[in-house]
Amino acid sequence: MIKVYSDAATRHNPGLTGLGVLIVKDGKQTQLTGNLQHADNHEGEFAAAKLAFTYLKDHFATNETILFYTDSRLLSDAIGKNYAKHYEKELAELTPLLDYFQLIVTQWVPDQHNHGAHHLANEALHQLE
Repeated sequence: MIKVYSDAATRHNPGLTGLGVLIVKDGKQTQLTGNLQHADNHEGEFAAAKLAFTYLKDHFATNETILFYTDSRLLSDAIGKNYAKHYEKELAELTPLLDYFQLIVTQWVPDQHNHGAHHLANEALHQLE
């Protein structure tokens, strides 16, 4: 089982956006960061998830169970419903990465339960400034 946490931090929404991903497997953590030069926060949340699942696809087998945590209700709902009004393109880019895995459980969590990814996203944002 792999636990995945993702988050985005945006300055001047839309604007500079930092991406943060924390992956936990067998007690070992992998931290990923990225950035976007101009995005709104929702675009950033999709991009952070895409960063996470691209890494997972490149490093883990299709039969891994993924527990995916996000503090974005829009992202969580979009994955659950396979629909994202105004963010169809972002969901279309993410869906093939999700489809690689046999079982993904997506759960919305409040901000305070997403500290690791939140911290990484803010670090990535500060590196842009």
